[in-house]
Amino acid sequence: MNKQFERYLQISLVVLDLLALSILFFFAQFIFSSRIQSANNYAYLLFWILLNASWLVLSFFLRTYAEKIILNFEYFTKRTAQVYFFWVIAVLMYLFFTNETRVLHRFIMSILVGFGFALLLNRFLYLGIRNIFKHRDYLIKKVIILGYNDTAKKLAKYFEEDGLNMQLIGFIEDNKNVNELSHYPVLSGIPETLSVAKDFGVHEIFSTITPEQNKYVYDLMYQAEKECIRFKIVPNLSIFITREVHIDYFGDLPVMSLRSEPLDDVGNRIKKRALDMVVSLVVVVFILSWLIPIIGLLIVIESGFPIFFKQLRTGKDGKHFQCWKFRSMKKNKDANLKQATLHDDRITKIGKFLRKTSLDEFPQFINVLRGEMSLVGPRPHMVKHTSDYSQVVDEYMVRQFIKPGITGWAQIHGYRGEITNPEQIRLRVDKDLWYLENWTLWLDIQIMFMTIYYVVKGDKYAY
Repeated sequence: MNKQFERYLQISLVVLDLLALSILFFFAQFIFSSRIQSANNYAYLLFWILLNASWLVLSFFLRTYAEKIILNFEYFTKRTAQVYFFWVIAVLMYLFFTNETRVLHRFIMSILVGFGFALLLNRFLYLGIRNIFKHRDYLIKKVIILGYNDTAKKLAKYFEEDGLNMQLIGFIEDNKNVNELSHYPVLSGIPETLSVAKDFGVHEIFSTITPEQNKYVYDLMYQAEKECIRFKIVPNLSIFITREVHIDYFGDLPVMSLRSEPLDDVGNRIKKRALDMVVSLVVVVFILSWLIPIIGLLIVIESGFPIFFKQLRTGKDGKHFQCWKFRSMKKNKDANLKQATLHDDRITKIGKFLRKTSLDEFPQFINVLRGEMSLVGPRPHMVKHTSDYSQVVDEYMVRQFIKPGITGWAQIHGYRGEITNPEQIRLRVDKDLWYLENWTLWLDIQIMFMTIYYVVKGDKYAY
């Protein structure tokens, strides 16, 4: 409702944080000036650029300044702390891998610690500024809601969440239609709408009653504008559609779909792919480069070649791809038909260790690098199982709207391994669809860390 103002607020918060970082940097440089050699000025300049660039990149990927985040102080502070944690790790990794010794250690520590306090100060400064804005009469927009129904209650909740300059005065509804206590007062019946609006100095009326439901709404619309009061209609689409839908817009045309898909947005897909590329490249170069020869040798010693098991699985949009794994089973004719089971005699000794530790999945980072998989997403099933499960769960194929993942929301909630009954696959699909509809980059990072935790802890379903 306040898009332009929110955009200015976002820009101001970004500038405020970068300004605090730069002031802290140059102040620390002044304090340590006697110990900083002029020959190292270039190294300090690069370090300053790195500090600012890494903060911007991490804030962009983790949506620190997103509209829904900055409008809630608690969310904003929590997200800032999360980004600060990753920012410190990123800076320390840079210093470690570049073996940067020209920048003083005390200087580095003063920046890392000082910026944490500066961010905290900025957040309280923002809270103070926001409270000033919220209590300026000329910035507050007083509104009333016409009608008291499910749509009206949901609208009131959205006004509370926006919280920037909306002040909900109450509802307008005939007493016979109100059968419960409300969070806001029911001010009057519908015929008295305009007089109530003028008495309270209301700027906007939001009607959850359409003209088709009550012809008086037409007259009210025109009368409100004559009194310089804006009148807006919020239609209840449940009259036409019996299930929850997601609404988007092409220009001024509303487009309804069965679900929200954050990854349908090109910008979100770019962010997810960037994370996939960075992590998978690090794993392939620094882990698989030495892990493949070691595990490959152990596999060959026990059961011969090949060291990799490649299986046709279902990927994004139902397309098939070759999924890579370290071979953990003896060669068998049922490999593409039958899942691994508890005490499966096809599993080799080294294979049992690989599956228990999830090391058998590591070659899938190659699939991620090739763009066939993602780090996080619904687990890819073999082609036969895709055919079978799609007959059991109506929405099964919806999970193929996005790339399959090495790990996923279902896996960290205990839904992995052998599927023995239809209810298990239904529960997995529910988790996969929740992930599809609620994706954020931060959610991917959380899932990755939770996966590492469960691998270290041990999972009874890993067999």
